[in-house]
Amino acid sequence: MTQQTKGRSGAVWALVITSVASFMAALDNLVVTTALPSIRESLGGELEELEWTVNAYTLTFAVLLMFGASLGDRFGRRRLFSVGLSVFTAASAAAALSPGINELIAFRAVQGVGAAIMMPLTLTLLTAAVPPARRGAALGLFGAVTGLAVASGPLIGGSLTEHLSWQWIFWVNVPVGLILLPLARLRLAESYAPDARLDVPGTLLVSGGLFGIVYGLVNANSDGWTDPVVLTSLIAGGVLLGGFIYHGFHAKNPMLPMRLFRNRAFFGINMASLLMFLGMFGSIFLLSQFLQGVLGYSPTEAGLRMLPWTGMPMLVAPIAGVLADRFGGRPVVVTGLALQAVGLGLFAMALAPDASYASQLPGLIVGGVGMALYFAPAASLVMSSVRPGEQGIASGANNALREVGGALGVAVLATVFSSQGGYGTPQSFTDGTVPAIWLGAGVVALAALVALLIPRRVTTPVQEPDQAEARVPVPA
Repeated sequence: MTQQTKGRSGAVWALVITSVASFMAALDNLVVTTALPSIRESLGGELEELEWTVNAYTLTFAVLLMFGASLGDRFGRRRLFSVGLSVFTAASAAAALSPGINELIAFRAVQGVGAAIMMPLTLTLLTAAVPPARRGAALGLFGAVTGLAVASGPLIGGSLTEHLSWQWIFWVNVPVGLILLPLARLRLAESYAPDARLDVPGTLLVSGGLFGIVYGLVNANSDGWTDPVVLTSLIAGGVLLGGFIYHGFHAKNPMLPMRLFRNRAFFGINMASLLMFLGMFGSIFLLSQFLQGVLGYSPTEAGLRMLPWTGMPMLVAPIAGVLADRFGGRPVVVTGLALQAVGLGLFAMALAPDASYASQLPGLIVGGVGMALYFAPAASLVMSSVRPGEQGIASGANNALREVGGALGVAVLATVFSSQGGYGTPQSFTDGTVPAIWLGAGVVALAALVALLIPRRVTTPVQEPDQAEARVPVPA
């Protein structure tokens, strides 16, 4: 086997392993939502406990992403990727075997820990394995798989619950994880960040800050924005994040150097990602309920009818990756975000208690194309806006901001929904959903404007001499 063939084979294996792992981690953000009625029937629990089966994963995932990235930089990205994958797989099996609702919540939190270690390292490992000339297409495929997981969570969760049992939304992860573990050991090259150190103060500040803000957001809708615990959580989280920002400017070796945000590409794509997930996650949260609660579809039927949206990334994202290589990432990302906003607007105009599927199709198709165009070059923009030795940091920061955006989107759009409508009647549900979706469309449109800050051509910052070794993966 020639060196070129061996390198191409390694890149393909890296794409397969990291994409499948990323799919599992992203899928578990939404896969539980359509299974909640069956979980309650089986394990019992009040509404707040059922909500925590979703939030326990989101919280640990969001607050530990940065720490997971820094652990990989310090102790080896392939090694920590395997550790995270092992924790995620074991916790999935434990969740499926949970005898009660409290145990399920605990194992969902452990799942989030595994995903937080595994997820930020997928992009770093893939970027190191793929030659620069093919990186755009590879990251486009990676983005398509991740986007498909996010959008198809309700369909997969509903189908498994409806045709097997709710336990299978967790069991399905186990054989996949057991297959990926030896493949990761055999097919991925080990790499480290040079002189990587664990930033314990920074880790505590960002973890505590994100926990406070996300905890406040996910509880604000049920407890009220003026609830003392919610207010204290949000204020304390904001103060801790302020301390993290100060730490990032002044510490010698911070987990996230704030100087990175002086780069227009890094700032633009990260802020656009936060806003994109705010508008998209909040909208998906309400639209999936609208299709079931108002139009009367089963979970599986609702997921199938969203396929023009959820399936579009697989068709468009690889093409979008090639376009980004040729014309630059900015025009593709801006176009994608603009189309996503238009798609949500078309959906908002079509919503009615007796809305036909034909009236929903334009919004689904346009929104799906837009989501695909965004996901394809976004990962490449994040990774190319920083030095190779800082790619683990960049990946963790981008994923954390997206998770926080998603939690914020659900909280804010649900608040708009409850202030304008409710669950009482189909008309009341529609009255609440329409203005919420319009807000989601506006937020994604704002993301498109923010993305204009990204330079037309993004070039990787010049590598400093003491970071040169990050270019070469450590042999297995």
